Amino acid sequence: MTLLEAIFIGVIQGATEFLPISSSGHLVLLPYIFNMSEPDLALIAMVHEGTLLAVLIYFRQDVWEIVKALWTGLQQRRPLATAESRLGWYIVVGTIPAALAGLLLEDFFEEVFSTPTASAFFLLITAAVLVAGERLLSGQKEIAEMSWLDAIAIGIFQMLALFPGLSRSGTTMTAGLWRGLDRAAAARYSFLLGMPAFFGGGLLPAFDLTAGDLIARLPVLALSFVAAAVTGYACIHFLLSWLRQRSFYIFAIYCATFGALFLLSTLL
Repeated sequence: MTLLEAIFIGVIQGATEFLPISSSGHLVLLPYIFNMSEPDLALIAMVHEGTLLAVLIYFRQDVWEIVKALWTGLQQRRPLATAESRLGWYIVVGTIPAALAGLLLEDFFEEVFSTPTASAFFLLITAAVLVAGERLLSGQKEIAEMSWLDAIAIGIFQMLALFPGLSRSGTTMTAGLWRGLDRAAAARYSFLLGMPAFFGGGLLPAFDLTAGDLIARLPVLALSFVAAAVTGYACIHFLLSWLRQRSFYIFAIYCATFGALFLLSTLL
């Protein structure tokens, strides 16, 4: 893979991980469309860690407060005493469904991931999910008002995003809207919930890297990491600003158009 392709993959991951248009779908479809080298596990690991860095920097104050509250709660044997500590445990509980499904059905999802037509089809599903999210918008609940049931429901929706083309941010934000969160709160929780997924998505493939591979491919991996982090940070800021005044419909239209055009192209 060339340096330019590495930057391109990093930008794709950084933008599409946080905008509700599916990073996995774009990582399958765009290299296929432009006849690029497919990103291997090492590159996917790097761009996932780049998006993790973007979240950690953007939400650094939130992350610090959550970690501090979790530690204090365990020390005082009052793990659910504050809103921040409860949020930390909600993230843990919300991560479990996707983690279990990913481990138990790894081979199945790898097979689906390799099929561009499946990714395009699931982009259409993402469009439908986003439209449903707008229809389900039912309240103005803040993250501090979340319940265990909210965390479990959003976690189950995150599990569905293991299918390529089905947006993780889109499904989790839709679940948040269904559970009564407003758009901004649903997006904020979705990004925080994604941290363990980004870490795991980068950690597991990294085990297959040898020291020699890492050194030989360092420029490519480093550029993709930086591109994903910078683009991801910008897109977090953009989406949170967008959702204060606007809806998900523009992203639904994009997913439906992209998915439909790709599927039509396979029939011609």
